[in-house]
Amino acid sequence: MQQWLESSTQWLLHTLALPEVGLSAVFVVSLISATLLPMGSEPAVFGYVKLAPHMFWVAILVATAGNTVGGAISYGMGVLAKRAYERIKARREMRHPHDRSADDRHEQDKHETSRKDRWHAYAHAWIERFGPKTLLLSWVPLIGDPLCAVAGWLRLDFRACMVYMAIGKFGRYLAMTAALLWVFPNS
Repeated sequence: MQQWLESSTQWLLHTLALPEVGLSAVFVVSLISATLLPMGSEPAVFGYVKLAPHMFWVAILVATAGNTVGGAISYGMGVLAKRAYERIKARREMRHPHDRSADDRHEQDKHETSRKDRWHAYAHAWIERFGPKTLLLSWVPLIGDPLCAVAGWLRLDFRACMVYMAIGKFGRYLAMTAALLWVFPNS
């Protein structure tokens, strides 16, 4: 299995080689890196801009679009995960409504409700305060991709989420590419 995964990865990277494919590679790599798959897209954007400096703004916009579409996929995964969770929970409650004694059920439900209420109150207050603006951080490594999925789980306004996500991702690509061009001007 590992050998198949490595050969598939090599094939994908060869297929997306920048000189052969160009902006479509920037888009696809940016899209894939915005899902929960661990992959960075900055090297692809930087490499393309080094090969075609006159395409700086186009590359930044294409990468932003790809990464935002990937974030929208993660958002959709969050929506679907929430629906699946609700269906499983409803089925479980329908199948086994009397598995525990009434006292045990009451005590456990009270404890779970207390814990859920505290977490829910904290999360609700935080999201109520910042809402879709939290997706300005969708570019941050390790938290950005799951943040997009959580936004879907919580069903934050999709259009607002996409706007803030695109702004954050655009800023990241602009800053990272400009910084890399400054550090490696003639390499």
